[in-house]
Amino acid sequence: MPPEPPRAAPAPSQSVRAQGWQALALSAFDEVVQASSGFMPRAGQRQMAEHIAHTLSLATLPSDPADSLNQGEPVAERRAIAVIQAGTGVGKSLAYSATAIAMALARGTRVVISTATVALQEQLVNKDLPALAERLPGGFRYALAKGRGRYVCKFKLERLAAGADATEAEADAEAADDLFGDDPAFGTPVASLSTAERQARVRFYSRMADVLAAGQWDGDRDSLEVPPAGEVWQPVAAVSQTCTGRHCPAFASCVYYERRKALVNAQVIVANHDLLLSSIGSRLLPELGQCLLIFDEAHHLPATALDQFATRADLNRSGWVDTLASRAQRVGGLLGVGEVTDVSTHAQALTRHLRDAERLVSDLFGAQLTSQAGGWGPPRVRLPLGALPEVLAEPVQRIEHHANGFLTALRAVAKALKADIKDKPDEARRLSTLYAQIGMLAPRLEELAATASSLLHSPEEGAPPMAKWITLSQPADERAPDAGKTGRRAAASAFTPVLSLHASPILPSVSLHHRLWKNVSGAILTSATMTSLGKFDFFLRDAGLAQDAAVTTLAVESPFDFARQGELIAAATQADPRQAERFNAEMCTQLMRDLQQVKAGALVLFTSRAQLTQAVAALPPTLRSRTLVQTELPRSQLLQQHRDAVAKGQPSIIFGMQSFGEGLDLPGALCESLFITKLPFAPPDEPVSEARAEWLRSIARDPFIELVVPATAIRLAQWMGRAIRTEADHAQVTCYDKRLTGTSYGQQLLKGVPPFRLVQRGPG
Repeated sequence: MPPEPPRAAPAPSQSVRAQGWQALALSAFDEVVQASSGFMPRAGQRQMAEHIAHTLSLATLPSDPADSLNQGEPVAERRAIAVIQAGTGVGKSLAYSATAIAMALARGTRVVISTATVALQEQLVNKDLPALAERLPGGFRYALAKGRGRYVCKFKLERLAAGADATEAEADAEAADDLFGDDPAFGTPVASLSTAERQARVRFYSRMADVLAAGQWDGDRDSLEVPPAGEVWQPVAAVSQTCTGRHCPAFASCVYYERRKALVNAQVIVANHDLLLSSIGSRLLPELGQCLLIFDEAHHLPATALDQFATRADLNRSGWVDTLASRAQRVGGLLGVGEVTDVSTHAQALTRHLRDAERLVSDLFGAQLTSQAGGWGPPRVRLPLGALPEVLAEPVQRIEHHANGFLTALRAVAKALKADIKDKPDEARRLSTLYAQIGMLAPRLEELAATASSLLHSPEEGAPPMAKWITLSQPADERAPDAGKTGRRAAASAFTPVLSLHASPILPSVSLHHRLWKNVSGAILTSATMTSLGKFDFFLRDAGLAQDAAVTTLAVESPFDFARQGELIAAATQADPRQAERFNAEMCTQLMRDLQQVKAGALVLFTSRAQLTQAVAALPPTLRSRTLVQTELPRSQLLQQHRDAVAKGQPSIIFGMQSFGEGLDLPGALCESLFITKLPFAPPDEPVSEARAEWLRSIARDPFIELVVPATAIRLAQWMGRAIRTEADHAQVTCYDKRLTGTSYGQQLLKGVPPFRLVQRGPG
């Protein structure tokens, strides 16, 4: 089934000015392509650039001058959004970057490029944009945007590196409680740290402070040679809740605000989907309606939106409530904040109702959660149709009430602290320390209130419910660098499973429509996999664009000759793939036989960790020595070993799971053989997808046809896209799932993947 033809929005025709912008952008694109080394005309790339130029020329921006054809009056506001599928090899990054940037420069505005993966961000900032800036007349300034939590807070780092909590007379008497942070989300209660471990943390922070002061580190967590664990980084992260901005004593040399200056001056900003969605309404990125937006890897956008609005509340880890209350009362009392008189009442009631909820949840679901112990992932129970048991309604309502009351008092204290810091610069260091102590725990209270609100949410008639579920998880034992084994065992013994309540919307479309698309002027969404079963319908529906008249679609075919370059072997098994134990055993037998034939690079993709573990155990010694397993090595190290082996002419096999099925670029001999062990259906017990399927069934719709098959089609296309990466590649793909050719939906899936030569192989 060929992709659907372009969908044209019923927008007004271009003005003379818009035509000029389009022509200018295309001219710049053509000049850049011709100036590139190894110039090779690509019809699909030019087609994509044309569609981008036309779309963005239609968008109305505040920077646009008055329309001379309309007697100096501004033109009516117009939105324009294009959804473009660009097959592997089209060269989409050059098509969108050269075209959009040239148009933005001509119109006096900026471009924000958002990606889903760090790898693409790094490629854009370190390779693509520098090369493009050299070729576009006049060049342009670009910068990488990251969340502020990725940067170090110099004020907190210096304080912790010096052990200031124990030595500075002006520091608060209880500041030692927050020396290493006590956010339970990071696994290690502060009280469980031994003296040796605390000293190890101080040494670690001291080394960080030294390399920062020496200019040997830029303050970005990601640029550390060994990025620290979350619990080690969290106390020094430059998060907004602990930041006093320009009133901070270290503001003049603040790492985060120095990066902000680069963003202010940049004409092109590279961000990621999560940061872009979370910063809507803030001043970190340009206003959505005042710039041109590019979403690469856009098929991830719906899932990212769901993650943004998911919440979690831990029921049996409430010690932080008393700590936060103590700090708020102490600081509020010093500042004369009247609202703190209610803090003790709210904190005590909050702790009591959390314990009540914990007891009730344990009574209701404890047996189900305990029976799942030993499986992969935390034990989980989902609430059918998002219905909160009646017995839980009252304690959750009380939790919401007291959490919001506590937050009101906390905001009053924070406001008073900021005012005092501004009015008393001589006391800024002490007051900033107090602000950071309160801010360290404030997000926990905010998420608790949000989770309670979501759990109490009842949808209007016909509207989808929230997904709601319960987990019982074991905290990770993430220790500090240099921590001794004795300390690790002592801390681990203090850990108890965490009982948590979760809530999430099941449809990303509503949030994306109201928060994102209503505020956008001009945007391009692109990926190699935007269609499912030959249509854009699934993505448009999930992304909140299905009924948007401003949207057009375009599918640009890959320039590769897949029928000549690739072969798809549809292998069959006697066992039904739904019979996991029998199927995995038979699949492993065939896989071991096929792997013996590998002469260069190979990639094997598994749908579960259990399946991967079983295959590793089945490897004979000769194959085990040449097999690299995703769970055993860091990704970068694994890929480098793979490249080194293939470069020496040796066979090398990668065993990977979902994350290796997308974004992995292994051209030529690095991936001459690709093995797909099973069709990549989503895990059946993933709570949000499961809740969505349940809701669809409740309104007489088929979730398998409407949700499961389209999502699998996109994932399968991504997986098979690992095989052919250049015009010179030749690869063989083997899929062991007989449903690919033996079912009607499998035949549909085949129509959405690269058209390799198909060879069917029977069992045996």
